[in-house]
Amino acid sequence: MDHLIEKAVLVGLNADVFTPEETATDETLDELEALLETAGGVCVAKVLQNRHTPDPHSFIGAGKAEEIRQILEQEQAQMVIFDNDLTPSQISALESLTGATVLDRSALILDIFAQRAQTKEGRLQVELAQYQYLLPRLAGMGKSLSRLGGGIGTRGPGETKLETDRRHIRERIDRLRAELKEVRKVRAVQRERRIKNRVPVVALVGYTNAGKSTILNALTGAGIPANNRLFDTLDTTTRRLTISDNLEVLLSDTVGFIAKLPHHLVEAFKATLEELEYADLLIHVIDASDPERDAHIQVVEKLISELAAPGVRVIQCYNKTDLEDDVPPGKDVVRISARTGEGLDALLHCIETCLDQGKITATFLLPYSAAGMVETLHDQAKVLQVDYEAEGIRVQATCDSVLYGKLRQYVVTRHG
Repeated sequence: MDHLIEKAVLVGLNADVFTPEETATDETLDELEALLETAGGVCVAKVLQNRHTPDPHSFIGAGKAEEIRQILEQEQAQMVIFDNDLTPSQISALESLTGATVLDRSALILDIFAQRAQTKEGRLQVELAQYQYLLPRLAGMGKSLSRLGGGIGTRGPGETKLETDRRHIRERIDRLRAELKEVRKVRAVQRERRIKNRVPVVALVGYTNAGKSTILNALTGAGIPANNRLFDTLDTTTRRLTISDNLEVLLSDTVGFIAKLPHHLVEAFKATLEELEYADLLIHVIDASDPERDAHIQVVEKLISELAAPGVRVIQCYNKTDLEDDVPPGKDVVRISARTGEGLDALLHCIETCLDQGKITATFLLPYSAAGMVETLHDQAKVLQVDYEAEGIRVQATCDSVLYGKLRQYVVTRHG
């Protein structure tokens, strides 16, 4: 399969006028290399250029473009991938100057999403994002479009004549939005059923490649391929997980977050990430061994604040502690190694403790005429003890405030 591995030169521009999100650094080029490997390509050289402002015509200037053309020739590479987002005219100019296919960061991320999408919803979202990316770029995309269907950056939305048919694309975008709306409706019904069944939802979130799928596998034996690749999980996977005798949850794995995720991608993937809005608890999985750990924690926390329900409890779960043991102490902080299984019991205990917060433990004395409430308590609460006595059924249980209110008249003792 070696002949399919595409060689690429990675280029980044660090310009004084750029915001931190727009600029490229050695670290963001390393991340771009990891993304390229995920897409099935290999990096043969990295070029980081410093300028005051980008060249309006070719972004990096003709001299630097010539330097890259020579590297391509020397390394027998066919592709240049930019760590920055480019305009259609810049892509066109750079393709002329280098004689190679030019992609930007967004196009590469889209390509990975296209490879990873498994469910109908995931595929719809990817296709929508691809069309939204392509529409404003049609005029300048000569070489890239002619390659649709043949390698990195080309796993696109089919064989239509995208260059000419803007109307077709706009209609397709409208149709995709309508289809996504239907898919979301179905999911909303499923979610309502879940709420009715009172099964708490726990969502795994984290920077891409932090180990979320490995944790889901370790806890539930879900059998999702957990590979050391970025963006390995695209579609939300949900599994039932028994935490204890009295607590079962639905554990959801979400797509990994990434710095500089293009805005139109965040929009297109709202449906995948909307699990966060309905989660009762979030587990923020952090790669303890990640050299950019603190920066990546910030990226995830920012997205959580935008997407999750206000005030939702978050467990900070430091993974890969077999590789790096330096973890800050704190409330709701757990150290684990999903690979070795170390700390998983502590994580389960922390999930149980967090979900029990806001609940009330009490002893109820139910008359035998209300014996049906024992079943209700078993279904909706954590029953600690049941004794059948002469004057009634004595039940000690931990329940939420709604159920406690319904049974208030039978309360003998409220604990804690």
